[in-house]
Amino acid sequence: MYKSDVIVIGAGAAGMMCAWQAAKRGRSVRVIEHTRKIGEKIRISGGGKSNFTNLYCSADNFISNNPHFCKSALKRFSQHDFIAMIEEHGIAYHEKPHNEDAPMNSKGQLFCDESAEDIVDMLKFGVLNAEGNFQTDTSVKDVQKKGDEFVVRTNNGIYSCESLVIASGGLSIPKIGASKFGYQLAKKFGLEIIPPRAGLVPLTFGDDLLEKTKPLSGSSIDANVSCGSASFREGLLFTHRGLSGPSILQASSYWHDGEEISVDLAPDINIFDGLKKARKNYPKQMLRTVLSEILPSKISAVIADLSGYDARIADLSDDKLRSVADFINSWKIKPNGTEGYRTAEVTLGGVDTDGISSKTFEAKTTKGLYFIGEVLDVTGHLGGHNFQWAWSSGWCAGQVV
Repeated sequence: MYKSDVIVIGAGAAGMMCAWQAAKRGRSVRVIEHTRKIGEKIRISGGGKSNFTNLYCSADNFISNNPHFCKSALKRFSQHDFIAMIEEHGIAYHEKPHNEDAPMNSKGQLFCDESAEDIVDMLKFGVLNAEGNFQTDTSVKDVQKKGDEFVVRTNNGIYSCESLVIASGGLSIPKIGASKFGYQLAKKFGLEIIPPRAGLVPLTFGDDLLEKTKPLSGSSIDANVSCGSASFREGLLFTHRGLSGPSILQASSYWHDGEEISVDLAPDINIFDGLKKARKNYPKQMLRTVLSEILPSKISAVIADLSGYDARIADLSDDKLRSVADFINSWKIKPNGTEGYRTAEVTLGGVDTDGISSKTFEAKTTKGLYFIGEVLDVTGHLGGHNFQWAWSSGWCAGQVV
């Protein structure tokens, strides 16, 4: 049996941060990862540049059954602390370009200048230089608590530790190793699970609507997308399955089966007033022609058809123009689902934070057992917030394990 002070299960963002901090304190640390590569989600994020945090990250950027849970960790190790860390390690970075009048949710996204590999290397060598070690390609078969120790049985041997940290992530992007392990272990030790579902994920249409919007596949537009009380203004992309783009991904985390979303395809324009002026000045024009002055031509043709009023604008009453305007400024869509975990960037739900200390991340049911990162019921908005949660929760746990 191999003994360590700390075993971290999962060599992702949260797991490596925790292992590094614990090893720096002189704790003997072993990181167990069931795939062959470490930090794979970091490596593939942001188009290979890693959107590693957000300048404006706060508790308001997170979804959880307990919205207060994340506050302590985000305050104790903030985005500014992580930025200072990468600057200390000489990693060059930049903020994603945006217009000054862009909505706040599209600002503050930080990316590596060179490669996401720079972040992975910082964490990996942080662990190794502090004399921690990695055990990759190692699957956990069973975990038992015996006295003050945990016994972890794997395909590569049996390990024991005083502190066991679960940083195994959620169910998103299964091709890089996502699994239910963290949820199953949490249940075993008496913790509740908030039902997981895909988040930051494209939405899909039913056959009828899809048939009409298929010609728009690949077309994009600036839009404001609302779901319930949440609203996001960013790019929207029509796909061969439905809708994607930043505004849709953001709204998807608030959407539930059977609900509608509202899409404003011209958020800065009063369409009704514009249509009335066009009827007066260009009465012989078809509706799709008038709309092509406001929307991209491919989109205007489909929207005109969907509205049911693609006729000469002179023949459209105020009520009909109002109906068209409402369709554009508040298009009500009922998606039939999402693309699921295959393309989801994150997993909503997870280990119920009511059973976890917000300061130490220790399970209230079991001394020495910790949960950090995406496995918890804490999910960030698009734009670097989820990585910041990994850094913050991993750093905090690393101070005590």
